[in-house]
Amino acid sequence: MKRSTLQSLVSFLNGENVTNLDEIKAELTAELNKGATAKAAKDAGYDAAWPIVCGVFSLTDAPLTVAEIFEQVEVALPEGFTKGKVQYGLTHQWADRVVKIEGKPNTYRLA
Repeated sequence: MKRSTLQSLVSFLNGENVTNLDEIKAELTAELNKGATAKAAKDAGYDAAWPIVCGVFSLTDAPLTVAEIFEQVEVALPEGFTKGKVQYGLTHQWADRVVKIEGKPNTYRLA
């Protein structure tokens, strides 16, 4: 965001006459939404990976480690989807769909 936009906004809040409110609004909106595209792409990657990861759980009733899950799905996952992303997905993106069983190492099963 430009410094001039912030200065104009402060002037407006102080009751001064500001003529470029449309520009200020557009720039503030762009600033608020700048991470939205990246987040949407990230979420789409996790959405695409979930059916693949979920399919592993149908092969066994035993809880699985991240390493075991990744080993079985690595070739089918979207390009660039690493073991770390599988772990992040299990603990954040899909946390409501799986049960984490604490241990060394942690294991997971479908909820």
